[in-house]
Amino acid sequence: MSKKHIEDCVRSSLDSYFRDLRGTEPDGMYEMLVRVVEKPLLDVVMTRAEGNQSKAAQWLGLNRNTLRKKLVEHKLLK
Repeated sequence: MSKKHIEDCVRSSLDSYFRDLRGTEPDGMYEMLVRVVEKPLLDVVMTRAEGNQSKAAQWLGLNRNTLRKKLVEHKLLK
């Protein structure tokens, strides 16, 4: 899957989100999107890294402590 494919999926999802709002103006979209995308991103990467936080942090370009904090925030630590 290419970066372009992911961008297209996000774009399509955003178009659907705006349609579902039926003219209502959104509020706090940036934070909402970061939270909605971050949780599955962390979950999938941790699974692919077989629970290895150091490896996952490296893949994500994050400090391991930052990754751990985000895993706790999203209740993804097992």
